[in-house]
Amino acid sequence: MGFRQGVRSVRWRPQWPVTRRGRRRLVRAVMVGCVLALTPATWTHLVADDRLRTAADVPARDVAVVFGAGLWKGRPTPYLAHRLDTAAALYRDGKVRVLLVTGDNGRPEYDEPDAMRAYLRERGVPDGRIVSDYAGFDTWDSCVRAKRIFGVDRAVLVTQGFHIRRAVALCRAADIDVYGVGVDEPRDSVWYWGGARELAAAGKAALDAVFEPEPTFLGRRETGVTEALGR
Repeated sequence: MGFRQGVRSVRWRPQWPVTRRGRRRLVRAVMVGCVLALTPATWTHLVADDRLRTAADVPARDVAVVFGAGLWKGRPTPYLAHRLDTAAALYRDGKVRVLLVTGDNGRPEYDEPDAMRAYLRERGVPDGRIVSDYAGFDTWDSCVRAKRIFGVDRAVLVTQGFHIRRAVALCRAADIDVYGVGVDEPRDSVWYWGGARELAAAGKAALDAVFEPEPTFLGRRETGVTEALGR
């Protein structure tokens, strides 16, 4: 008989505590784990809640920052299109003067900012009022670059409701005076996935706010926002 045949496979199974004391310890450990998991999300709510507005009542700012949300066959996904629709409405209503579109252009075949620009132009926003940030690889990078590369000190942020608190919290940590407009969406599978993802993303956001890491790509100062405001 071979070795493999002679040895039975052993499958590990979790052993639940059999004593009352052991069960109490397990419950406490679970409670501590839940508190630790939810603390970053609670932080984003505390920092951002008084800065959330609707498109109708948001204070006027020179700049709106629109965060990327993916492309499909080179065009904005529905969620990104809804962000851009809201930003275009803010421009038409005179709430903002310049739109800073920030997204991923980390490879030649994928260009969020240019797709966002094209979509906004189709909806009547002049090309000269749109500024592209091609290195907005995540929310922290977009906020830091808005401040340090594009010189944005005050802004309106536009993104989905499940993301807006994290965006506001991180841009405030990057020293930008912001208000956030959360775009409403139907409660579909994408919305629920995005909400669940925020619990994990809030942990990274808290670390970014504390340690203030350099963005993936910083680069030199750009004058696009200043030039657009001067037109």
